[in-house]
Amino acid sequence: QQLAQLQKEKSEILKNLALYYFTFVDVMEFKDHVCELLNTIDVCQVFFDITVNFDLTKNYLDLITTYTTLMILLSRIEERKAIIGLYNYAHEMTHGASDREYPRLGQMIVDYENPLKKMMEEFVPHSKSLSDALISLQMVYPRRNLSADQWRNAQLLSLISAPSTMLNPAQSDTMPCEYLSLDAMEKWIIFGFILCHGILNSDATALNLWKLALQSSSCLALFRDEVFHIHKAAEDLFVNIRGYNKRINDIRECKEAAVSHAGSMHRERRKFLRSALKELATVLSDQPGLLGPKALFVFMALSFARDEIIWLLRHADNMPKKSADDFIDKHIAELIFYMEELRAHVRKYGPVMQRYYVQYLSGFDAVVLNELVQNLSVCPEDESIIMSSFVNTMTSLSVKQVEDGEVFDFRGMRLDWFRLQAYTSVSKASLGLADHRELGKMMNTIIFHTKMVDSLVEMLVETSDLSIFCFYSRAFEKMFQQCLELPSQSRYSIAFPLLCTHFMSCTHELCPEERHHIGDRSLSLCNMFLDEMAKQARNLITDICTEQCTLSDQLLPKHCAKTISQAVNKKSKKQTGKKGEPEREKPGVESMRKNRLVVTNLDKLHTALSELCFSINYVPNMVVWEHTFTPREYLTSHLEIRFTKSIVGMTMYNQATQEIAKPSELLTSVRAYMTVLQSIENYVQIDITRVFNNVLLQQTQHLDSHGEPTITSLYTNWYLETLLRQVSNGHIAYFPAMKAFVNLPTENELTFNAEEYSDISEMRALSELLGPYGMKFLSESLMWHISSQVAELK
Repeated sequence: QQLAQLQKEKSEILKNLALYYFTFVDVMEFKDHVCELLNTIDVCQVFFDITVNFDLTKNYLDLITTYTTLMILLSRIEERKAIIGLYNYAHEMTHGASDREYPRLGQMIVDYENPLKKMMEEFVPHSKSLSDALISLQMVYPRRNLSADQWRNAQLLSLISAPSTMLNPAQSDTMPCEYLSLDAMEKWIIFGFILCHGILNSDATALNLWKLALQSSSCLALFRDEVFHIHKAAEDLFVNIRGYNKRINDIRECKEAAVSHAGSMHRERRKFLRSALKELATVLSDQPGLLGPKALFVFMALSFARDEIIWLLRHADNMPKKSADDFIDKHIAELIFYMEELRAHVRKYGPVMQRYYVQYLSGFDAVVLNELVQNLSVCPEDESIIMSSFVNTMTSLSVKQVEDGEVFDFRGMRLDWFRLQAYTSVSKASLGLADHRELGKMMNTIIFHTKMVDSLVEMLVETSDLSIFCFYSRAFEKMFQQCLELPSQSRYSIAFPLLCTHFMSCTHELCPEERHHIGDRSLSLCNMFLDEMAKQARNLITDICTEQCTLSDQLLPKHCAKTISQAVNKKSKKQTGKKGEPEREKPGVESMRKNRLVVTNLDKLHTALSELCFSINYVPNMVVWEHTFTPREYLTSHLEIRFTKSIVGMTMYNQATQEIAKPSELLTSVRAYMTVLQSIENYVQIDITRVFNNVLLQQTQHLDSHGEPTITSLYTNWYLETLLRQVSNGHIAYFPAMKAFVNLPTENELTFNAEEYSDISEMRALSELLGPYGMKFLSESLMWHISSQVAELK
């Protein structure tokens, strides 16, 4: 009976669940292929050493972590049994038989209920290959996982610590390992040693690697913002194995260490990297030619910084709150900014690096490799052909190709080296890479050099892609707000919109439907960040304008009356009984500084504004998902809106009491406002004249572009409704000698003095504010009112 309802919905069920069901089938097929490949690797007794056959070892370890991650994620889908059961039932109802993949798929779902436990059994035969690959990290991982003090003492990433070697190429026997992601290595070690845990009891090196990784992090990223809590999972797995009490104690000790020390260790690393990347970016912007010999430093710096930022992002969400301070970094923007600066240098000076490495490959690498090949005691034909092709490819390179803008492509060469690693790493190989480590190390260096010629953009993505922020948008926005609130960090706020340009690199061609969702998110975040930056700058400018208007207001003629009366009183020696009034501060006193350390409010505002404007002016434009953003335009549009509102606000028109600012006073305030806005051009390359033209021309019409009243309409209303009406009522008359309207003595005193609004200086100020169009509108309105009154008299 219960299933009868499904009978009606079967076609809908098939249609809606097919995508999920066949994704599970894909996972199963992937699992089959992985198992087959791992068995083949065991049969061939492949030699793995990350420092020799880097590509082979890295891809092998990546394959295992991908497989493990996939099975863990699969086990986290709560409805997995319901989905495949429902789909299969609908399939049976429709086609009269189960789907052919269903029995195996159902079995896999049941088997991998606890994925790591199942995989620990599955990996018993593979433990030799896997542990060899992992133990080869003994030189690489501990060297990458050092404290900030050790980095500082080694003067890591510094170009100027040894000036005499500044032009020497940055070399290493293990080039690709230098910028290998620490994050990836920790995943390899933790998942790898869980799967071949037996080696932890017999090999001290393995145990050291395992403990070091457990002390560095509390959780690993499975996929995007999905995390895996290391210590709890490892403890739950080992608790059921006899004789593993020591291992469980290790895990608990490491957990304590991770909780108490990892946060502060990573905080110190970020602090060191901020200064190291700043130095690197500054030296390279001055001497971009150093990007040639020191390219390795750039990619190491990017990779180190990226690892630290990702670590913080992941742990800030998943750590016990008692040590929260270590997981809030108010200076993170600075680190991201220097990363962006290094990325910009690499993109801008790509041809410089190409020239350097084309010469390096043809003049040095080809010669050394040729010698190595000649000295090989045995070299089978296939291997010999591949080696010769490497030498020929490199020898044929020339600087002219770079100058002619030729597009290089060494992907074939790199793929050949990958194949050669596979040929020479199996146990029966006549040319064994294990016996010719120099060849492996030399080739790894050559491969790095080829990437410097044809894959700079891919290298930037590999070492510094921060698209992970797309999936931590709340943390991302919080970091941005903290950055704007801290005056010393606001100059780096442009790093956040620039990060939005990374987002599209986390999309994949096999999942095109995600592009729109991620693209839209990158656009909305970028737009929000730039808008907030412009608003903040606008608010600072408004505060400066308010202060400057107050200062210029002090210079108005009306304020000198007191000073004159004081002077007259002194002359006539009319000493009042009381002690004379305290001396009034004269305008301009605020500019006299007795001490440089005294910081006024205006100083703070100017400092904050110059810092923020540095950020807005940092890039002319940026492209996010095929949309171009221009940060300066955001500021211009905000300034236009605020200037319009301020001019209308400064007229201080009150309809109830019919009060309005004198035209001359408004003109003084507008000029003070314009002077401040003009000074913005010293900070940002924007056209303030355009802002003035747009705003002031609109003010000469009776409504602005938003349909709001302008100063023209406000003054016209006031002169017609207030001044002209009192003239008609006989309370105000024209006085030819003074060329102004004056108040006549009446019983009810008027609330304003007509002379102060209608003498020649006020009329000049008014005509300057309203311009020819505004004055035309005013005079036409006046003439219409007067003519209608004359008509009434008739």
